[in-house]
Formats: sequence, C-alpha cells, structure tokens
Amino acid sequence: MGVLGWLVLGLFAGAIAKLLTPGRDPGGCLVTVLLGIGGALLGGWIGRTAFDVDLGTFFDLRTWGLAVLGALVILLLYRVLIGAGRRE
Repeated sequence: MGVLGWLVLGLFAGAIAKLLTPGRDPGGCLVTVLLGIGGALLGGWIGRTAFDVDLGTFFDLRTWGLAVLGALVILLLYRVLIGAGRRE
C-alpha cells in the first residue's frame, strides 16, 4: 500500500474510531489521520501477534477492521492517560 493509501486509510479509520467512541477528543483532521495511521500500525501488530493475521490490501476488510481496532485502542489509551491528568 502506498503513502496515499495509508493516509486515506488513516483518515477513515481514525474517523470511524472517533465515531464509535462518543465524547470530546482533541484535534482535527490531522490528528484523526495520525490516529488512524497509528491505529493501522498497532492493529497490524495486534492482528499478527494475537490472531496470526496480517494486514491485507487496501480494500481488504481485515485491513480496515484491524486499523479501526488499533485506532480505538490508541484513542481509549489517550482518554485514560489524559483524563486521569485532568481530574484534580
């Protein structure tokens, strides 16, 4: 998958992760893309280590599922870490 494919996958995976977890989240489009790209990387690692599944091609459903799963994990970790620091 090329760089443009990673950016598009990141944008959509980050947006889907933000839609699945309601609440206030920081950042705009750039943070959403970074969240999705990081999620795709994390999702690929999770898929490889836990389920013995690799990322497929751009249009492969498992690629999108693992990217969204990874983006959800990153978003939830961010909320836990930053949310704990905001409570005083």
